[in-house]
Amino acid sequence: MTEIARITTQKKRKNRYNIFLDDGHGEKYGFSVDESVLIEYKLRKGLELDDSMVTTLIQKDTLHKSYTLAINYLSYRMRTKKEIYDYLTKKEVDEEHITKIMDKLHAENLIDDTQFAEAFVETRIHTSNKGPRLVKKELMEKGVTAQIADQAVEKYSFDLQFEKAQKWTSKKLQQQSKHSYKQLLQSLQATLMQKGFSQDVIKEVLADMKDEKDDDAQWTAIQHHGEKLLRKHERKFSGFSLRNKMKEALYKKGFSIDLINTFLDESINESN
Repeated sequence: MTEIARITTQKKRKNRYNIFLDDGHGEKYGFSVDESVLIEYKLRKGLELDDSMVTTLIQKDTLHKSYTLAINYLSYRMRTKKEIYDYLTKKEVDEEHITKIMDKLHAENLIDDTQFAEAFVETRIHTSNKGPRLVKKELMEKGVTAQIADQAVEKYSFDLQFEKAQKWTSKKLQQQSKHSYKQLLQSLQATLMQKGFSQDVIKEVLADMKDEKDDDAQWTAIQHHGEKLLRKHERKFSGFSLRNKMKEALYKKGFSIDLINTFLDESINESN
């Protein structure tokens, strides 16, 4: 039988204690434990320990250290169950200990995928330009089930989506663009889809954009493309052929027939 010969506090970690043992052949270092383990098992000088108890104390302390790792990981932000599990696995925590830690964290209400999902959606609504489909994808990548993710993104209402998507598209419209209005709409539609907004929202936002169409910007855009095309085609074509070639090329770029004709009336008459 072995007994505790001495207990000392670690210099750099005051909540941890070194346990020295004596098996009848002199004192030697045995193991160290957290203060909580020391108190739980009432460790003191002279207490006798068999090999089984020593093993139990070491395992208990290892479990406590792994639990502390999880708590520290949680201290930065909320985590999903999968994130905690993956983190502890990466830290090479024993599978049995991971199960116990997860159960304890759940009992203490420190991990809850439903609460995580709701908070995550709320944050995304207020801090990003992402739509609900993309937010749901992010949640599922973090290990949240499809059912929980669906329930969480329900708070991302049509009105909220419309407001966010409209604000983003309006900002893009104000930026200088060398594309036709049609090309710009196609580009914005594709980007809004990538951002995860619903088709209904995208349709309404793009329809609403017609009121914000900037004719001056479109004239600048067709001048940019038209002058480049004119320099390219006037080497091979002239007159009616040149006009048709230009009209075809500009129409493919999304400009309206009226705008194309206005540009061609001015540009080809001036250059021919």
